[in-house]
Amino acid sequence: MKFSNGYWMAKEGYTVLNPVDVRDVHQEDSSLTVYAAARKIQRKGDTLNGAMLTCQLSSPLPDIIRVRWTHHAGKRSQGPAFELFDNPQTPVSIDDSNDYVTMKSGGLSVKASKHSTWGAEFFFEGRRLTGTNSKGAGHITTADKEIYFREQLELGIGEHIYGLGERFTNVVKNGQTVDIWNEDGGTSSEQAYKNIPFYLSSKGYGVFVNHPEHVSFEVGSEVVSKVQFSVPGESVEYFIIGGKTLKDVLNNYTKLTGKPALPPAWSFGLWLTTSFTTDYDEATVNSFIDGMFERDLPLHVFHFDCFWMKEYQWTNFEWDADMFPDPVGMLGRLKDKGLKICVWINSYIGQKSPLFQEGMDKGYLVKTLDDHVWQWDLWQAGMGLVDFTNPEATEWYKGHLRRLIDMGVDCFKTDFGERIPTDVKYHDGSDPLKMHNYYTFLYNKAVFEVLEEKLGKNEAMLFARSATAGGQQFPVHWGGDCSANYDSMAESLRGGLSLGLSGFGFWSHDISGFEKTAPPDIYKRWVAFGLLSSHSRLHGNESYRVPWLFDEEAVDVLRHFTKLKSTLMPYLFASAIQSTEMGIPMMRAMVLDFASDPSTHHLDTQYMLGDNLLVAPIFNDQGTVMYYVPEGRWTDFFSGRVVEGGKWQEETHGYMTLPLLAKPNTLLAIGANEQKPDYDYADGVSLHLFELEDGSVAETSIYDTQANLQLTVKAVRMNELVDISIQGGTKPFTLVLRGINQISSLEGATWTRSAIGVVLTPESGVSKIVVRL
Repeated sequence: MKFSNGYWMAKEGYTVLNPVDVRDVHQEDSSLTVYAAARKIQRKGDTLNGAMLTCQLSSPLPDIIRVRWTHHAGKRSQGPAFELFDNPQTPVSIDDSNDYVTMKSGGLSVKASKHSTWGAEFFFEGRRLTGTNSKGAGHITTADKEIYFREQLELGIGEHIYGLGERFTNVVKNGQTVDIWNEDGGTSSEQAYKNIPFYLSSKGYGVFVNHPEHVSFEVGSEVVSKVQFSVPGESVEYFIIGGKTLKDVLNNYTKLTGKPALPPAWSFGLWLTTSFTTDYDEATVNSFIDGMFERDLPLHVFHFDCFWMKEYQWTNFEWDADMFPDPVGMLGRLKDKGLKICVWINSYIGQKSPLFQEGMDKGYLVKTLDDHVWQWDLWQAGMGLVDFTNPEATEWYKGHLRRLIDMGVDCFKTDFGERIPTDVKYHDGSDPLKMHNYYTFLYNKAVFEVLEEKLGKNEAMLFARSATAGGQQFPVHWGGDCSANYDSMAESLRGGLSLGLSGFGFWSHDISGFEKTAPPDIYKRWVAFGLLSSHSRLHGNESYRVPWLFDEEAVDVLRHFTKLKSTLMPYLFASAIQSTEMGIPMMRAMVLDFASDPSTHHLDTQYMLGDNLLVAPIFNDQGTVMYYVPEGRWTDFFSGRVVEGGKWQEETHGYMTLPLLAKPNTLLAIGANEQKPDYDYADGVSLHLFELEDGSVAETSIYDTQANLQLTVKAVRMNELVDISIQGGTKPFTLVLRGINQISSLEGATWTRSAIGVVLTPESGVSKIVVRL
């Protein structure tokens, strides 16, 4: 929200109280409290009839500093609040000098004024990150007597801001005004399904505003040299999060708000859905599935969208008996074909559903302010909303999910969760303004808990549309309702990259677009992008998405990229494990890996898939693409061509390729199974070594589908000698020296030539291979 009239003045009728004059600093063992008058105090009488603002500084975890500003502290805070994994015993050191007091947590420190004009600066290992001054924090009363608290943090020259959730605008948020308020707005506007009050700076720090309610960010769009954020009420709390790298910042942020869970290995395969408003029954479903298998199109998950239930009865958790008279038998038959099953749900109960009366009678539905059940006709006729603040309502909802899992359902698409009313009241008395964004956390958490309970750890996953901070713990999330055109394809990627820079590890999108039907060209280009994403789903609105309905070449393209993804699974699953450990996304903006290269800072039409693969989707019907390659000798995965980095590349591609480059010093694990995503990754794996530079190291780890480490291989090059060490591993594997056709000598393995390079077969039980080039 904007409060100023230009740089010098507040809007007419607005009163702004700033922390002008520091009057006292109170130090405890692990915190500081600063008391600042809202005007300059020159004599004792100036302390009368004036406001004081209080700033509390503490640390919830190493490398994180909490800042809490308060005007009037007497109003009891009403929930909900974000779930934080903090440690009250986090060690801090405090250094007190004449003019400043410094608090340090890990490598992060804050230096605050002790006397005279308020100001604070934040440093990480001596490197200045940002700061605020006496015009930054502010308690504001509007002309309508509304109360807000804001902060303004410095935005440096050349500094870029990222994150703030799944935003479909430019990935660099400078110049934008961003409202943290979940909306069902598609992918073509500034509204977002997943609003996260966290941003990441190219200078190497993050800021998390600890408020589930509406937070307004002005990223250089009110004061052009500041990032401003504001919330309604008498206080604002935020965290400055440090780290050696941007990845470390995300790691620290997700230590505080929760790490992503590891989705099951099968979920990384190809998903096919019934689509939304299409007609289907078991025969239709089988025609799709059998058609895929007959065309040698590997398929791993089948999803039933809304109309698996009768119209007007969503959500009643009951199969439409007219269309599916034998659901248990049908699910068994589908699972016999090797498929996992997903069904659509949401948190609304239509009035025609038998569950509506039960929910109303038992108090399980959100109520209006005068104690009636809240209802409207948008989406479903007369629908109510499940009250997840009521433990009995949550258990009631979970019970229906357990029944579906017992039938054979493996996961749920948790749709909606954004259209949450604010003129209501909740069972536990939660503030409805805070619940608007927070509701999705309770909704997705309840569903995820049932899946973990019934199926076990690392077997639970959702396909969720809405989220707030902490929602990354319940993957996977998809990008919402995109259109079947290139603009929307690019919008979707921008949204996914922004979400990844907000602590979410896994993300998907509707291949070829949800709205309308794509021409064959867009379908084929989007297939390549979709199968080189974290998760891959064919889904749409009014038409089926099986490839032969587009053209026969679409069948070939889908087969090619689906099989490619299956062979990449040893690498991709290791990347997924890394995401759960560090809180970094599998699909990531280039700046996350190459922050020191300013050419990467604005890139939002390409991405890194894991640490080692660069992907540049094609967004036009000419097949042309321009993309940037960082320094080093990169290798085109398909052709083997070496691409010199540090500059832009312009290429033209057919439908079977796109820019897919292996980073130099990469040891890339290629699996032996092209038919499925969940297999024994160590058995017959081929490790491809790309452009190992003198003095450099390339390393890879292979896990099983339960995330147990099976094999670690490390290659070190010194001049013409390559030492390869092997730990673990009892199954046969090979190493391919990509682009190398001759070696001088070899110990610990035998070798042959291939079209892509020398192939090494380790001797049985060997722990070291020495190659002289």
